[in-house]
Amino acid sequence: MRQSAGSSINRPFTVTLQRSFNRTPSQLRPVSIETGYTPYAEGSVLIRAGNTHVLCNASVLEKVPPFLKGKGQGWVTAEYGMLPRSTHTRSDREAAKGKQSGRTQEIQRLIGRSLRAVFDLEKLGERTLHLDCDVIQADGGTRCASITGAWVAAALAVRQLQAQGVLAHSPLLDHVAAVSVGLFQGSPVVDLDYTEDSGCDADMNIVMTGAGHFVEVQGTAEGATFERAALDTLLDQAQGAIAELINVQKQALAAA
Repeated sequence: MRQSAGSSINRPFTVTLQRSFNRTPSQLRPVSIETGYTPYAEGSVLIRAGNTHVLCNASVLEKVPPFLKGKGQGWVTAEYGMLPRSTHTRSDREAAKGKQSGRTQEIQRLIGRSLRAVFDLEKLGERTLHLDCDVIQADGGTRCASITGAWVAAALAVRQLQAQGVLAHSPLLDHVAAVSVGLFQGSPVVDLDYTEDSGCDADMNIVMTGAGHFVEVQGTAEGATFERAALDTLLDQAQGAIAELINVQKQALAAA
């Protein structure tokens, strides 16, 4: 049975901006996580962050990469892709081109690193948890939505392994989620959509655990440099937004 959990948090205005969904600068887009979206994967969710929709499936494979054979530990890895009409114009499937783009490889490595940061690979045993993140509809923040949704898919797969008696203890150490932040029209904003992302002065992707620890910080000045105070504000906004996303993850698991 499909279940969903969602959050749309109102916060006080700090500046006047015209944002999608009439959001304040520090407000997430409406976000929901629907579990059990496909029937065959050990864990499956559809995450919606505004108009960005990503299908995240977790598959359990009873094998590990060659470099881990006989070492008594598992592996968590990810693949990422954008469907041909996930954007305003059709893009070719990368399989048709015969190779993945550098962007795709960078994003799927980020997803894998983010999930491994909260896994005890020895407790997982000699098996692989493979996460497939397919962007159905893109409006900015696809890598962040993929990380946030993939964690729930992974948690569902772990829950199934425990229910089957395959795992005595959960290898999950904590939650992990991600959000984009940036400077748009001179204001720090959370959860950039495509219009904001393509026109911002600075853009960052922040990955954090439920304990509030940083996993990864990706950031760059796009149109203008920025001061340390602006960076501190963006990190604070990201931390608050990720706490909200983790609450949505918890609601989705409780409803599954």
